Amino acid sequence: MYTINIPTELNQSDFIKIFGGVYEHSPWIAEQVYNVGLKESNNSAEGLHSAMKQIVETADKDKKLTLLCSHPDLAGKIAISGNLTTASKLEQSNADLGNCSSVEFDLFKNLNSAYMKKFSFPFILAVRGYQRTEILEIFKNRIDNNIEIEFNEALTQVHRIALLRLKEIE
Repeated sequence: MYTINIPTELNQSDFIKIFGGVYEHSPWIAEQVYNVGLKESNNSAEGLHSAMKQIVETADKDKKLTLLCSHPDLAGKIAISGNLTTASKLEQSNADLGNCSSVEFDLFKNLNSAYMKKFSFPFILAVRGYQRTEILEIFKNRIDNNIEIEFNEALTQVHRIALLRLKEIE
């Protein structure tokens, strides 16, 4: 249960300020959850995640694709330039993606490019708990998926990232 930022006790502006970034660059999810109406069950990370996930799952395919496209490439240009969101920067840093060798960086760059060309959205993985070598192996395996499987896997990863971020809020 949240102890400081209790969803049912927040006005819309504060709710969106606190929870609007849980899904990368997609405050519309928090807005819709708030507009649907918050319940006591939403006062925990898991309960709020369930409500947010429902909003995403009922969105049309274009909205879901926009959500996927809002995520940065792993160890990509945005990360190198330092323009990641604070949450993404921490997640990629904890996976040691900032310390790629030149060979690993080139591999990430090539995989990111091939993946985007094939699927039209970036490779998404909730990297917490993985190191860059493991991430590269997962990346190499997932690039062989078909579009339907990978679209669903990317959404699964987005939801996992959101839940992890929700659990960090007090």
